[in-house]
Parts: sequence; C-alpha cells; structure tokens
Amino acid sequence: MDIVEDDGAGIGAGTGDAGERPGPVENWEREPHPSDSLRTFGAVVQALREHAGLSREELGVLVRYSKHTVESVELGRRMPDEAFVERAEEALGNTGALRRAARHLTRGEAGLAAWFRRWARLERDAASLYTYECRLVPGLLQTEAYARAVFEGTIPLRTDEELNAQLAARKKRQAILRERPKVPFSFIVEEHVFRRRFGDADAMCELFDHVLECTAPRNVMLQVFPLDAGLHACLDGPVRLLETPAGQRLAYSEGQENGRLISDRKEVNLLCQRYETLRSQALSPKESRAFLERLRGEL
Repeated sequence: MDIVEDDGAGIGAGTGDAGERPGPVENWEREPHPSDSLRTFGAVVQALREHAGLSREELGVLVRYSKHTVESVELGRRMPDEAFVERAEEALGNTGALRRAARHLTRGEAGLAAWFRRWARLERDAASLYTYECRLVPGLLQTEAYARAVFEGTIPLRTDEELNAQLAARKKRQAILRERPKVPFSFIVEEHVFRRRFGDADAMCELFDHVLECTAPRNVMLQVFPLDAGLHACLDGPVRLLETPAGQRLAYSEGQENGRLISDRKEVNLLCQRYETLRSQALSPKESRAFLERLRGEL
C-alpha cells in the first residue's frame, strides 16, 4: 500500500538553546493518549540505539536527557522536542531518519480509536467525503443519545471518563457538517440500520429528526439502500471515501478492533466504482427522506 503522509501537528516546542541542558523529564508533558506516530518514532529510536550498541543511559548522556526520558520517548509516552531529535540524530548515525520521522509526529486524540485518528484528521480538510454504512448510523449523523448507547454497549466496558471523551470526540467530528457548507457529503445507509431500535420511541424520533436536519443542506446527500433491492457490490463491509484538497482520493475500511487507510490507486478506484454502483441502486435523496419520515410516523 502506498504511504500517505500525515500533515499533523509536528514536533513539540524546543527547550531552549542547544547548549543548555533541558529540564528534568517531569517538565515534559506525558501523552495521555499515545499516537501511532509517537510509538513508531520511539521504535525507530530504540532500533537505532540498539544497533549502535548503546544503553538508554548511554544515549541519555549523549543527548543530555535522563535515561527515563529516553525510555519514555522509545515507548511513545512523550513528544520529543527539537533538541532531543537533533541530538539523537547526531548520536545515532546522522542518517536523517529521525529528522524526517519527526515531521510526521502527531499527538493522540482522546476518544478516537488509534486506527481511526489519521482518517479523522484527513476528514477535516477533505474536498469531498462519501460514506457507506451497513452497521450503524454514520458517526457524523448520530445524536448524542445514539452515540452514547453505542459506546456503552462496547466490550470492554468504558469508564465514565473514557465515555465522555468518546462523546466529545464524536461531537467535535460532527462539526464539519456545519462548518463546511461547500464540501459535498454523501451518505448511503442500509435500511435495516434505521430500523434497528435503541432506547424508547422518543429517542428514535430524535434520531430521525436529527438525521433529516443534518441532511437537509444542499451539500449533504443521504440515500437509503432498501432491503428489497437485494444483494449489491459493497457487501464486504462499510467504506469511507474522500478527496484531499490536492486531488488525491483515499479510502478507509474498518472491522473488529482495526481500521485501514487505503491509498493504493487501483484499490481506491475499485471502491469508488462500487460506491457509484451502490448510489445508482439506492433510493433517491427525496425518497430517502420520505422513508425516514414514514419510519418516524410509525413510532
């Protein structure tokens, strides 16, 4: 699969002039939600250190940080600052690997699964976003009550703090529908998703009203795929597609405890073809709205 560059937050702020000894490790903020990029960077540091035959304490002396700081960076628990990156680069062969890797460091985001974070960042700047869902109401269209019911039903169980973080992250993601009125959003959702009950009739009515409101703007299109339409080309599972501001098309698929960002052109083109075929078979936006209104009336 092609490598997709992450345009994340970059490395942390420096601790002063290179000649000054940085403060103790406790002055560095511990990452509450280590990101994949931090863990990967740490693994590279560890591999280069071990290849050089250095202990963590010995590398700490060379970079002028404690061995505990070196350990925290290697385990992805701390965001390295510029001074650490530069000194570690020089101490471990000056290959340029650490400088290049540091450009793509991003912090973890509370409430988002580790495998979804990169896609969530890409969503924010997407020129278009298409979603096919056969399991749940798409996250961007969920009410708080629906999202809470989904999160409360996951295994292992979440603490109240984790649950609140997930709800906050979900609400933050949903803001793009309001904040980006010129971006085309397309949703294709299986009929059975809307027929699956949760909560009482009032909660279901709130969900239908919310979905109808979110998909009312001209740039947001919802199509329901009816049960009587039979089998179709997207039965392998849910898929998301987007186009970046630079015109690159990417895809994302998700399963049990994992997700995959897809950048291979042939594979993305195939998923786009499947999505377009599904679009032609689903109810029209007008018919889909009438379907939701009918379901609401049956409660």
